[in-house]
Amino acid sequence: MNRQLRDRLAAASRDAWATVLPTECCGCGVVDRALCADCRRALAPSVHPVVRDDALIWAALTYEGAARHAIAAYKDGGRTDAAAALAAPLRAAIVAALAAVPANREDRDAGRSDAGPGIQLVTIPSSRLAWRVRGYHPVDALLHRVGLHPFAALAQRIEALDQVGLGRAARAANKSNSLVARRPLDGVLVILVDDIVTTGATLLEARRAVFAAGGAVVGLATLAETRRLLPP
Repeated sequence: MNRQLRDRLAAASRDAWATVLPTECCGCGVVDRALCADCRRALAPSVHPVVRDDALIWAALTYEGAARHAIAAYKDGGRTDAAAALAAPLRAAIVAALAAVPANREDRDAGRSDAGPGIQLVTIPSSRLAWRVRGYHPVDALLHRVGLHPFAALAQRIEALDQVGLGRAARAANKSNSLVARRPLDGVLVILVDDIVTTGATLLEARRAVFAAGGAVVGLATLAETRRLLPP
């Protein structure tokens, strides 16, 4: 089956489902598509480096427009049907972070689920409230979608406040010492993975917790970056 025919059949299938179960695009709100073609194109990864304090972070998208709406709908609106379109950009950011690991570590594998010699993908644990509301961990679910397996290295030491609406200093204070390693991480190499980077407070706190347990953070990757309005 050639690609053109496959695409037509896929579009016809989506049309049929839209008739039976009408929905809206989670990126723009257009009727009858979980994610319309324009928004799907807007979610194509454009991986770029982001600097927060002394940390270099690889982000796949900018948190605005269709990306902002789709990520918010996926995380807080129950729109798990957006997972497929968001998983690919996150994977692209992880690939960029892995490619930037110093040459003597490039032969290590990413995505293993055990604390072996490979580079581990470590996500930020959800708060108890977020878990109760969502029933799933958004970033872990995206990784599983592309066949990657997060290593559950961190836990919440204290229940931090929601970061939305907090300024840079308040975010840092809110996250300070909020995470702890579940076990010793001596010699474990880690790429930290999160959904959105704003001030970087969450990833910097996760990095501190990994270092405190004896691990080494060799890369940081996020699905999207919130652009700073003012320079640091």
